[in-house]
Amino acid sequence: MSLPDDPADVTAARGLAPLNGPIAVVNAGSSSIKFAVYEALCRETPLFRGQIESIGLAPRLAVANSGGEPVAEQSFPAEGFDHRAATRQILLTIVALLHGTKVSAVGHRVVHGGAEYAAPVRIDPDMLTALGRLVRLAPLHQPQNLAAIEAIAEAAPHLPQVACFDTAFHRSQPPLAQLFALPRRFTASGLRRYGFHGLSYEYVSSRLAELAPDVARARVVIAHLGNGASLCALRDGRSVASTMGFTAADGLMMGTRCGTIDPGLLVYLMDEYGMDARNLEDLIYRQSGLLGVSGISSDMRTLRASPDPSAAEAIALFVYRIVREIASLAGALGGLDALVFTAGIGENDAATRAEVAAGCRWLGLALDDARNESAATRISTEDSAVSAWVIPTDEERMIACHTASVLTSGIVSSP
Repeated sequence: MSLPDDPADVTAARGLAPLNGPIAVVNAGSSSIKFAVYEALCRETPLFRGQIESIGLAPRLAVANSGGEPVAEQSFPAEGFDHRAATRQILLTIVALLHGTKVSAVGHRVVHGGAEYAAPVRIDPDMLTALGRLVRLAPLHQPQNLAAIEAIAEAAPHLPQVACFDTAFHRSQPPLAQLFALPRRFTASGLRRYGFHGLSYEYVSSRLAELAPDVARARVVIAHLGNGASLCALRDGRSVASTMGFTAADGLMMGTRCGTIDPGLLVYLMDEYGMDARNLEDLIYRQSGLLGVSGISSDMRTLRASPDPSAAEAIALFVYRIVREIASLAGALGGLDALVFTAGIGENDAATRAEVAAGCRWLGLALDDARNESAATRISTEDSAVSAWVIPTDEERMIACHTASVLTSGIVSSP
């Protein structure tokens, strides 16, 4: 697996017109929007990147240039400042920072592409309608992804937009890995395991291939550990299995999501507590995970600093579920050669990495404590049978490269 072909090479080979300006990337989350602007060739370092966080509470914009120096900061009143308003503000910020240079395209992270969309595509109205039907499958993110797309279409209707799907990377999984043990009529209607965080896995896999090509071709588990968390098993850089399934609520315990849960328990909650579908949705997506178990916070940094036993128990359960699922994915791979940590917790919390590695000693993983504390790229000992790595993810760059590739190759939105 590697980054998409250099769009300059693709353009020259096909005789197409090159992109005539930088590419903006919009990565809309449940309460924040990350964004970045890259040169048309999507080189590694963006011209600048930023985010608007705490949308709905205390919205705040922060932007830094390629050297990490702040270039824009602003706060906004919470009332009426939703994801559409935040996107419009991001557009104004980008225009101001580019000093008259026009953006040539916008690439978006879209969490769910369903069964129809297995690769990045240029957005059109019919596609937006199709993606709207998938909101129920990713209620925390899909509505915000679409809101950002719609806001840009309203503000700049002639600006090309490209959707890059978190589900697309997992389409390489074997059919058995995608099946639920349900009657075939449900499977035929699209009820299957999709997997998520695909843009992150695709980028990290490409970086591992650059750092250690032999390792990247072997049996690898990537641990994307953040407020949303999942694991992906890869062989030769391709997704073989993932902990997330039909929705992004499956698999690992997360910041506010419960992860895998006995479906009979949900029926029990309906019968005994009178909960309906919306109550259950709120429970499993917004009230559970680290927040629900600790009763304190969904933020690992807050829990690590807390003396409350409930915080320690929440962390222990988080690690326990990760270790169990690594074993499951090692079974799917027929063994394990490398474990890669990425995303907010995976990249920054040495304690979580150490605890997970301790649970994987039986697989042959031996951690180098000094390397782990310094977040070196390789954090296992030289003689460890399973190597361990820390590779920062960069979904935005992945999206920029895909956007450039789509627009210089003429790919349209047809499934």
